[in-house]
Amino acid sequence: MKPTLQVALDFLELKRALKVAEEAVKAGATWLEAGTPLIKSAGLDAVRALRQAFPKATIVADLKTMDAGRIEMEAAAKAGANVATVLGASSPATIKECIEAGRNYGLDICVDLLGVANPEELAAACQEWGAHHVSIHCPIDEQMAGKDPLEKIRSVRKRVTLPIAVAGGLNSESAVDAVKAGGDIVIVGGAITKSADAEKATRDLLHAIETGAKIETQFFKRFAGDNIREILQKVSTANISDAMHRGGHIEGILPWTGGLKMVGQAYTVRTYPGDWAKPVEAIEFAKPGDVLVIDAGSKGPAVWGELASESALQRKLAGVVIDGAVRDIDDIRKIGFPSFARLVTPSAGEPKGFGEMGVPIRVGGLEVAPGDWIVGDDNGVVRIPGMKAVEFANRAMDVLEKENRLRKEIRSASSLSEVSELLKWEKQVVQSKGQ
Repeated sequence: MKPTLQVALDFLELKRALKVAEEAVKAGATWLEAGTPLIKSAGLDAVRALRQAFPKATIVADLKTMDAGRIEMEAAAKAGANVATVLGASSPATIKECIEAGRNYGLDICVDLLGVANPEELAAACQEWGAHHVSIHCPIDEQMAGKDPLEKIRSVRKRVTLPIAVAGGLNSESAVDAVKAGGDIVIVGGAITKSADAEKATRDLLHAIETGAKIETQFFKRFAGDNIREILQKVSTANISDAMHRGGHIEGILPWTGGLKMVGQAYTVRTYPGDWAKPVEAIEFAKPGDVLVIDAGSKGPAVWGELASESALQRKLAGVVIDGAVRDIDDIRKIGFPSFARLVTPSAGEPKGFGEMGVPIRVGGLEVAPGDWIVGDDNGVVRIPGMKAVEFANRAMDVLEKENRLRKEIRSASSLSEVSELLKWEKQVVQSKGQ
């Protein structure tokens, strides 16, 4: 089959899904997927609503069936789906039952190879059993670690002739690579559903997969380790905290040089209140782009000032975080060195030389290890553990992208409460009898 775009509507709110589907169809999309989150939230009514709104579209019900194949496929077909999915990780009996039910009800069956140890073997078996197509699926949690589905496409394509669908963080750049690797159905979610202009995003993707010409995009990319600084420069500390399950905030550390962004890996210093010897010495040992993170006992006198900031600028350090006091903040603002501290005071201490450098410390209640990533802006400072930096940087970009779409919907004469259907998702308290 010629390359086909499948728009994955992975929403919890049916109204939002229908709005994006409307924009996508207007741009020329013909395959619409009721994503698994949408089906879990709205049930097969999501399929019914898509069928009613878009009678000529190919509707995919991403059921990810694991059991009871016949009844689930029958229900999807009767709701109006043209295609439904079964997980390859289910038993062969379930997969075969789904395929047989599909024949009975005129439903194409896609076998999702998510989590399958030997996808090439199973894909070949599914072709023999009569599946319409298989799906190479790089799940969201693996995307956040910088993985992609391309290598699996190539290996599966060598074994089968049936169509291959590809899902996994694809955008108007990487979708071209997916087609070249052997993909026939390009499944795109976030690059469309998180776009402020879903119509344009769809049009760009259709052009890319049909012509093979990549269209550069700023968003909807997931990176490996070499791009962490680039990603963190684009997101806010609020985005990062959301990505870390509302965590990572270094409590009590305030921005004293407003409007300056700070991103870098931690070079840690432990000192006594007012002893500025080790903080100043650390300037010579830290690498360009590092952030000095100083545990100074959470109180004054100051261990940092204008002259230390001038030295840090000359060494091209990214900024300083002090669980203690800073002074000369007016001059530091003038020279533009990002400075975050618990306190500002005019009083400086003395260089006594106590403490140590390059060791784990605690600041604002969090442990900071050398090499952790530190990001500061007008909201405050967050710490990302070094071992989790790739994942949380990618997740922070995901948060930013989702907010871009929400912002557009709110500005379209709506409100955050209405868009997110807030009342629907409030925790329900079930009272026992007699209360």
